[in-house]
Amino acid sequence: MVLGRSKDKNVTSSVSLPVVDDDSRKPQLPVIALVGNPNAGKTTLFNQFSGLRAKTANFAGTTIDHRSARVKFNHGDAELLDLPGLYGLDAATPEEKVAQDVLLGRVEGMTQPDLVLLVIDATNLERNLYLAARTIELGLPTVVALNMWDLAQKLPTKINLDSLTKDLGVPVIPVSARTGDGIEQLRQAIDTSLEHYKPAIAPESLQECSSCCECPYAARFDWAEQVSDRCGVNNEHHTHGPMTEAIDRILTHPVIGIFAFFAVMAVVFILIFQIATYPMDMIEAGFGYAGAWVGSFLGEGDLKSLIVDGIIGGVGGVLVFLPQILILFFFLTLLEDTGYMARAAFVMDRLMRRVGLPGRAFVPMLSAHACAIPAIMSTKIIEDRRDRLVTILVLPLLTCSARLPVYVMLIALLFAGNAVYAGLAFTGAYSLGIIAALVMAFLFKKTILPGDTRPLVIELPSYRRPSIKTATLLTLDRAKLFVKKAGTIILVLSILLWAASTYPKMPEGGESAVAQQRIAQIEQQITQTTDETAVAEFNNQIEHIQAKEELAYSVAGRAGKIFEPVFRPLGFDWQINVGVLSSFAAREVIVSTLAIVYGVGEEVAEDGDRFAQVLDRQTREDGSRVFTTATSFSLLVFYVLAMQCLPTQAVTKREAGGWKWAFFQLGYMSVLAYGLALITYQTISFFS
Repeated sequence: MVLGRSKDKNVTSSVSLPVVDDDSRKPQLPVIALVGNPNAGKTTLFNQFSGLRAKTANFAGTTIDHRSARVKFNHGDAELLDLPGLYGLDAATPEEKVAQDVLLGRVEGMTQPDLVLLVIDATNLERNLYLAARTIELGLPTVVALNMWDLAQKLPTKINLDSLTKDLGVPVIPVSARTGDGIEQLRQAIDTSLEHYKPAIAPESLQECSSCCECPYAARFDWAEQVSDRCGVNNEHHTHGPMTEAIDRILTHPVIGIFAFFAVMAVVFILIFQIATYPMDMIEAGFGYAGAWVGSFLGEGDLKSLIVDGIIGGVGGVLVFLPQILILFFFLTLLEDTGYMARAAFVMDRLMRRVGLPGRAFVPMLSAHACAIPAIMSTKIIEDRRDRLVTILVLPLLTCSARLPVYVMLIALLFAGNAVYAGLAFTGAYSLGIIAALVMAFLFKKTILPGDTRPLVIELPSYRRPSIKTATLLTLDRAKLFVKKAGTIILVLSILLWAASTYPKMPEGGESAVAQQRIAQIEQQITQTTDETAVAEFNNQIEHIQAKEELAYSVAGRAGKIFEPVFRPLGFDWQINVGVLSSFAAREVIVSTLAIVYGVGEEVAEDGDRFAQVLDRQTREDGSRVFTTATSFSLLVFYVLAMQCLPTQAVTKREAGGWKWAFFQLGYMSVLAYGLALITYQTISFFS
């Protein structure tokens, strides 16, 4: 049986190939599919060709993304398509299914590739040859990049290139993607293959299997072993080497390995918080200056408010998270490139499986304590879709940095001057988020996303020096994706939120009787003093009162009053409701919203202790305190558990594959937050 395909006619194959005529087979821009095992250096090779020209998109109808780039060759440009790392074309995983469909021309909007660039790890030849067999069987023109050639040369046995080329029947070019050695020769081989169409022909040993004619899998593995032996590579006692094995005895130890993992990730997160602070402050200050500069050219009014507060403020609110995202992805890419992350997943798998999550979910869960956005984006390391979805759904329950301003405000209300209790409250808030995430993950795996957690089958690659260039390019690629996707959506929603808190306009003299009386008293005080500082302070008080009244008159303010019966069992009045509802775009917004509602300046709002003192003095219409112990604890629990971050929702939509999961995430977290806040308020009120 022949397992190839010529250019002029269709031939029999072990797989069902689509019929493609010559006209459709040759697109205007040739397509090169980059195929290889995980850890074979495929991404590093892609970056050698693409540089900063890469773009990322999802395959049609899937949540699996791919990178592509327009690359120049001697004969002209070609599109280089980086397929997901895979071990075969047997559709065992969603990634393998997509890769198979791409190579067979079954993906909507994509033509069948003109050439397959197959990346093989020269240090692990036999393992990689199984994928080579499956790829060559497709009959597409193929060029093999024998990667990590520099490392293979240091092994006791050497690869016979002539023998390997003869067995594969396609050009084999030794390269080192990390150093760039052999890249020019690889370019020339690709040029030649594109210019002279020559389909790959499956070796005879694959076409006829004497030992098990009904099992092509056995034939491919037998062939891989035979080719490896003929090339002079003895794999019977293949090891990573004494250095790798010595390190693994520590990093994969059931106990020591866990502590080592926590130590590594602690260093990463310390660096994130330490390094990201400066660029985050610069971005925040930059948008502040931009808003002030643009505002200086605009007169007072809605246009200025829209541009400065809605557009510039909305974009700035998203981009301020960018340094954390960049730094996190950079370090995770470096750790992945060294080979350590595979060990970390192996060590954590036993613990995570008890709640129905794979070991790979632990890294996103840790990174969520910095920001849920990069954490959700990093769930791509989880292979099983159900496990990935469960992880995405529970990640926002973990305390992120955006919750800290709210915690500071509320804990200062509860435990002013008591550092021990305040520290315990912070610990309790973090612990509540972790427990809630683990419990919900367990429940989701038992209900809406049932199924056993996929066993962890992972290859532990040899340790190697990471590529700074690869880490940088992948990080910048993720940054572009974040700004383009999440930034666009949050901009639109921020403008809508601005409109809700601005309109309808309160008519002249539309303040409440109480507010008018208070303004009249302040104006009377202004006439009785000549102190410019005092006059400025009095004018600020009037502005805050008017801002509060305008907010109450707006759609957002009216919504706060409409929802007052809903939130009253939690101890919230309409003013707190305005803060809660407005912070569904970004949870930290409640601090500035309450500053407006209760008429304090930005300087006071930024000082946690002073702001807490102002809030502690607030009373309801009946004279009772607004922020009682029960209300403050209830609000704290609500903010620990509620989904209040539009960028996170936007990223969930993208990574989970639709708004359905984003809305479900919003819904279940809101119900959970409401329920536990209700229990908290009612319990404390009962015992008080």
